[in-house]
Amino acid sequence: MKHTIWLLMLVFIAGFSCAATSPQKIDSRLKDAATALQEIINAPDKGIPEEVIQHAKCVAVIPHEIKAGFVFGVRHGKGVVTCRTQQGGWSAPALFTITGGSWGAQIGAEGVDNVLMIMNQKGMDRLLSDKFQIGADASAAAGPVGRHAEAGTDWKLDTEILSYSRAKGLFAGATVDGAVVRPDKEAMRALYGRTVSPQEVLSGRVRIPAEARGFVAAVRSAEREARAAK
Repeated sequence: MKHTIWLLMLVFIAGFSCAATSPQKIDSRLKDAATALQEIINAPDKGIPEEVIQHAKCVAVIPHEIKAGFVFGVRHGKGVVTCRTQQGGWSAPALFTITGGSWGAQIGAEGVDNVLMIMNQKGMDRLLSDKFQIGADASAAAGPVGRHAEAGTDWKLDTEILSYSRAKGLFAGATVDGAVVRPDKEAMRALYGRTVSPQEVLSGRVRIPAEARGFVAAVRSAEREARAAK
């Protein structure tokens, strides 16, 4: 029974994933990621703390992640991530997928915007791997919320990923343990016109394509606002 439900949920996901590498779909993903980040950053008193933004090594956004379930819940999303470069700027974005499931009494489907703040080199190294599981391969925690992180919180310690979620206008730190992150290689080829690795892109060795400038600009703007608020 469990395997049958899991198969049905995978079919459900596939329905949302068709034609995901068309130029229109990739352009939409990049624009939606930029919009979601801007709206979350600008949320009055409920955004990502300025200290978190300033210290983040990478910023990943999964716009409209699909969470659905009928007894067995599943999540699937297609995200965008950029990392700080050695030159002090932000890299061209890499594209990735995130998939995970959970048992629980849940019925229905909803779109959720998720933001993952990768806080240290260990977390960044995970992004450069072929795949990793949040919670098993990379430590993660629900991120602090508000204009400033409260004194005494441990977000500066060894946690590699701070995660946030927004659904139906509500924004909060969120746990994503168990989710598996993989490079979206097909979408990367479609965006860059050739096969490129996350290592090439996130190190800053690849020029930011025109379609991705809005997303990177949103990250730069968030960082500028955080610095100005110090």
